[in-house]
Amino acid sequence: MASKNTTKDIITLRGSSAIVSEFFGYAANSILYNRGVYPEESFVKVKKYGLPMLLTEDENVKSFITNLTAQLSEWLEAGKLQRIVLVIMSKSTGEVLERWNFSIETDKEAVEKGVSREKSDKEIMREIQAIMRQIASSITYLPCLDEQCVFDVLAYTDNDVEVPFTWIESDPKLIANPQMVKLHAFDTKIHKVDTLVSYKNDEWDEE
Repeated sequence: MASKNTTKDIITLRGSSAIVSEFFGYAANSILYNRGVYPEESFVKVKKYGLPMLLTEDENVKSFITNLTAQLSEWLEAGKLQRIVLVIMSKSTGEVLERWNFSIETDKEAVEKGVSREKSDKEIMREIQAIMRQIASSITYLPCLDEQCVFDVLAYTDNDVEVPFTWIESDPKLIANPQMVKLHAFDTKIHKVDTLVSYKNDEWDEE
């Protein structure tokens, strides 16, 4: 009886950095679409990770995400990026409503000694698919955002990282007493990405 073998692919630091930064670009688009931050008609459907995905056609947002993913890739390759947070806020009050938190663990050997790791590309894609499906179904576990919203992205890096002038120091934009939902993780064997969404907990007092 033939045995079923999974082909292992060689994962380099540069390749892993590209996978993670590209993932964040698609995840950001999906969050902005599924949470209604931008109108439905401003997105176009594409296929990625074996799934139908949505990408913004708003030129300002496209440019922002393109520049963001390029910078993230650079920081990832240097082993300097610890966390990325996409924050959704009320446009009128600036109140933080949701924080999509992507924590990153980096294999130090890959950064310091240039070692490669092995993992099937298909396995990585399956893990990313699971996260994307959870983002797409977020309406089932997150409260409705019934006001106009804006978004921002926070990057948590090592202290010695060189920060481009387009980035500014920011407060952490935290939510007081948030509810949290842990989503799936994915691991390239060089970068492990854990995903968590926290959101404002509106409690209605019953009298």
